[in-house]
Amino acid sequence: MTHLALILLAIALVVVFALLAAVAAGVLARLDGATYPATLMRAGATFAAVLTLAAVVAQTLTPVLT
Repeated sequence: MTHLALILLAIALVVVFALLAAVAAGVLARLDGATYPATLMRAGATFAAVLTLAAVVAQTLTPVLT
Protein backbone atom coordinates (compact mmCIF):
# COMPACT_ATOMS: atom_id res chain seq x y z
CA MET A 1 0.00 0.00 0.00
CA THR A 2 2.84 2.41 0.69
CA HIS A 3 4.23 1.90 -2.82
CA LEU A 4 0.93 2.97 -4.31
CA ALA A 5 0.81 6.04 -2.08
CA LEU A 6 4.36 6.95 -3.04
CA ILE A 7 3.60 6.59 -6.74
CA LEU A 8 0.46 8.72 -6.46
CA LEU A 9 2.37 11.36 -4.50
CA ALA A 10 5.10 11.46 -7.16
CA ILE A 11 2.52 11.79 -9.93
CA ALA A 12 0.78 14.61 -8.08
CA LEU A 13 4.10 16.37 -7.55
CA VAL A 14 4.98 16.12 -11.24
CA VAL A 15 1.58 17.50 -12.26
CA VAL A 16 1.89 20.42 -9.82
CA PHE A 17 5.39 21.15 -11.10
CA ALA A 18 4.12 21.03 -14.70
CA LEU A 19 1.31 23.43 -13.83
CA LEU A 20 3.73 25.85 -12.17
CA ALA A 21 6.04 25.74 -15.19
CA ALA A 22 3.08 26.32 -17.53
CA VAL A 23 1.87 29.29 -15.51
CA ALA A 24 5.36 30.77 -15.46
CA ALA A 25 5.69 30.31 -19.22
CA GLY A 26 2.28 31.92 -19.75
CA VAL A 27 3.12 34.90 -17.57
CA LEU A 28 6.45 35.40 -19.31
CA ALA A 29 4.80 35.15 -22.71
CA ARG A 30 2.14 37.66 -21.72
CA LEU A 31 4.76 40.06 -20.35
CA ASP A 32 6.56 39.73 -23.65
CA GLY A 33 3.46 41.03 -25.41
CA ALA A 34 2.00 37.81 -26.76
CA THR A 35 -1.73 37.57 -27.37
CA TYR A 36 -3.91 35.40 -25.14
CA PRO A 37 -4.16 32.52 -27.64
CA ALA A 38 -0.37 32.53 -28.12
CA THR A 39 0.08 32.62 -24.36
CA LEU A 40 -2.18 29.61 -23.92
CA MET A 41 -0.33 27.74 -26.65
CA ARG A 42 3.03 28.39 -24.97
CA ALA A 43 1.68 27.41 -21.56
CA GLY A 44 0.14 24.22 -22.99
CA ALA A 45 3.34 23.33 -24.79
CA THR A 46 5.32 23.83 -21.60
CA PHE A 47 2.88 21.66 -19.62
CA ALA A 48 3.11 18.89 -22.20
CA ALA A 49 6.90 19.15 -22.34
CA VAL A 50 7.27 18.79 -18.57
CA LEU A 51 4.95 15.77 -18.48
CA THR A 52 6.80 14.19 -21.42
CA LEU A 53 10.15 14.78 -19.76
CA ALA A 54 8.90 13.21 -16.52
CA ALA A 55 7.62 10.17 -18.43
CA VAL A 56 10.95 9.74 -20.24
CA VAL A 57 12.90 10.02 -17.01
CA ALA A 58 10.63 7.49 -15.32
CA GLN A 59 10.93 5.09 -18.24
CA THR A 60 14.71 5.44 -18.24
CA LEU A 61 15.08 4.90 -14.51
CA THR A 62 12.67 1.97 -14.24
CA PRO A 63 15.19 -0.75 -15.22
CA VAL A 64 17.79 0.71 -12.89
CA LEU A 65 15.51 0.95 -9.86
CA THR A 66 13.79 -2.42 -10.20
